[in-house]
Amino acid sequence: MEPTAVLAMLGLLAVIGAFAGVLAGLLGVGGGIVLVPAFFYAFQSLGFDGDKLMQLCLATSLATIIVTSLRSVQSHHRKGAVDWDILRGWGPGIAIGAVIGVLAAAALRSDALQALFGILAMVIGLYLSLGRSDWRIAEAMPTGPVRWLLSPLVGFLSVLMGIGGGSFGVPLMTLYGRPIHRAVATAAGFGVIIAVPSVIGFLLVSLPAETRPPLTIGAVNLPAFAVVIAMTLITAPLGARLAHATDAGPLKRIFGIFLLLVAANMLRRVWFG
Repeated sequence: MEPTAVLAMLGLLAVIGAFAGVLAGLLGVGGGIVLVPAFFYAFQSLGFDGDKLMQLCLATSLATIIVTSLRSVQSHHRKGAVDWDILRGWGPGIAIGAVIGVLAAAALRSDALQALFGILAMVIGLYLSLGRSDWRIAEAMPTGPVRWLLSPLVGFLSVLMGIGGGSFGVPLMTLYGRPIHRAVATAAGFGVIIAVPSVIGFLLVSLPAETRPPLTIGAVNLPAFAVVIAMTLITAPLGARLAHATDAGPLKRIFGIFLLLVAANMLRRVWFG
């Protein structure tokens, strides 16, 4: 790459990381829901394309989630908010689902992964826009066969979207009666369990030359990982301070609408070019 292209890439990644960090701190949603489409448009605009571009975006997003989720779990644990019993019970199934997700993502074309991301992001966007905190399925987390059905599904779908545990884990736990602050804290643990095995898998995936930016190992781009982590660590505390100063309810609905527009645009590009 030319020096100007390298600078453009780093500049784009810095803006993406800053935005993702603010949203993560402000709304409690994982940065991956923003990082994946942002990575996709950024890498594509810099001339990297091909049938495996989404694998690059998913893997790099998940690599950032290892760091941000570990930091989040540590912070929540100090406040006694992490439900370790849920993590122990759900962790094995989530990890299995994550590994299966890597195998599926490696086999799919980029446009199929774009379509899946768009459809699942629509679901999450609708939940953020229309969901209510008092919705309940039951007052206790499921065990037995239901847990062994749902836990791999959480890991599998999260990897196919390149996201951590928040977008699926928080709604799941609140629907089963967990208080929202404990759900957010525990979902950060889901993020670690999803991201670690999936990134190990993605490091073994080989990308074609037209899809692979410089300093990419497997499907993980190291400059994107480093820049986004640096910016996220700077801006997430700002988002958290804003969250304490504002009403998060309307902001979540606004972000839900924004996510619906992002998902619709990704689906438009898949189906209509």
